[in-house]
Amino acid sequence: MEVVLRESSDAAGLQDQQTGVDSMASLQSVTHWADETDVLICGYGLAGATAAIEAHDLDPGADILILEKMPEASAGGNSRVSGQSLLISKNKEALKSYQRAMSQPNPIPEDMLDAWADRMVTLEPYIEARAVEVGATYLHGTGWSERGVVLEFPELGAAEAVAHTATILPVPSGVWLAFKANVEKRSRIRKRFETRVLDLIQDPDTLEVFGVVAEVAGERCYIRARRGVVMCTGGFENNLDMHRNYFGLSQAHPLGTPGNTGDGLRILQKAGADMWHLRNQGQSGGIWPGFRFPGKDTVFLRQLFWQTFSWIDVGRDDQRFFDETWEWQLTHYKMKSQGEWIDTPHHRVLPIHMIFDETTRVHNPLITKVMTWNAVVENYPWSDDNSAEVAKGWIVRADSIEELATKIGRNPLELAATVRKYNEACAKGVDEEFGRSKETLYAIDKPPYYAIEIVPAIVCTGGGARRNIESEVFTPEGGKIPRLYEAGELGSMFSNLYQNGSYLTEAMISGRAAGRNAVQQGVHK
Repeated sequence: MEVVLRESSDAAGLQDQQTGVDSMASLQSVTHWADETDVLICGYGLAGATAAIEAHDLDPGADILILEKMPEASAGGNSRVSGQSLLISKNKEALKSYQRAMSQPNPIPEDMLDAWADRMVTLEPYIEARAVEVGATYLHGTGWSERGVVLEFPELGAAEAVAHTATILPVPSGVWLAFKANVEKRSRIRKRFETRVLDLIQDPDTLEVFGVVAEVAGERCYIRARRGVVMCTGGFENNLDMHRNYFGLSQAHPLGTPGNTGDGLRILQKAGADMWHLRNQGQSGGIWPGFRFPGKDTVFLRQLFWQTFSWIDVGRDDQRFFDETWEWQLTHYKMKSQGEWIDTPHHRVLPIHMIFDETTRVHNPLITKVMTWNAVVENYPWSDDNSAEVAKGWIVRADSIEELATKIGRNPLELAATVRKYNEACAKGVDEEFGRSKETLYAIDKPPYYAIEIVPAIVCTGGGARRNIESEVFTPEGGKIPRLYEAGELGSMFSNLYQNGSYLTEAMISGRAAGRNAVQQGVHK
């Protein structure tokens, strides 16, 4: 169907011209439907793809439309650049107990937890089927350990809850690519790219959802959903104002898609949804160390595993502030303090620089070449010895520590003293300050010397509308918003701590529920 744009912007009710306050886009304001579909899915990541597949397979005659605000080459959301681990559990009760313990003090409703665990222990055949259907390789285990899984919180019951992890090759992006290929095999699933959803069209009294207001090429239009709307627009990793409001972070940047700017949160709040888990990143995801450079919307993730250790991190006072070589990625950058798991300290001591010598510069790339948008989607070819990045000025070079300090705006005497103190610890084989292991105490003593600024990085957020296991969206009063569903990162059920491999499986479970329930709705008259 040809898209016909509406004549004026005020008719959708996006903003009252007299008050300047956002108002609901009501059905009465629709002058013309630019497009119509049975099931309308907003966002084309793993959750959106899964919702589309489920809706199609339940009703192959239904028309399904996916709207994605990013260009086609940049679609896929965070699913495309995740670690691609899929948590597999075979023990429902152990999984419930583990997730319940990780979710304190912000518990998941018990009925939701029970149903989620039911679906988790039966999910693996569905995943494998999606791989087989498009000729992709389903792999038991991801090479992390004997069972192919990082058991992030063993004291909470991880060993009993998690059987193994799985993935779909290739890595990176294999899971996303398989589900994308499944979508492309189904001819009645349509896709529109570079189409941003601005608002839901609702009944002002019942809140029933009839479609969306979208923006195409700078113009607004109405798109009708005859059965239901599924919101899969992701989080707000690329919205610094929301970071400040919800996390208290003055600076944080996304590792994944630059398209996650919080559109869905704004739309759902306006639609009358009850919101939950808005601090989810600050709790479950941890704050990761990244590198940000001019012209890049997202950051590079610092190398997870190092082959050499002649480097340290220094905070705003030119001092070290933690054990730099602890494998924080095995707990999603959470550290234990006074019996509680908290965020690693990077966001509290800005600015931070990584200080290193020639030994580290030549040994391996400073970044991991998976799990970051710049490396996976933008295909930035970071050099294996970091020489290209030194030449760009991204990595600062100097012949002495004092000269290096001057170039990066630090106190030469203080930084030199910090490096000297660290080198003395290396000579003794004991890090009395932070307990860095003897095996990682390599002196910073081979010139030239280098520095690169570290910024806090966010993998994803989990806040959104409160939903149930059927992906139905609640109002603050406990009612359900008719014909509205939510899946994936937006409104994730997870809170506090997080087990590796859970987000992608949640995207599948919530996406399947959303697609199933949306397509089974009666058609609007």
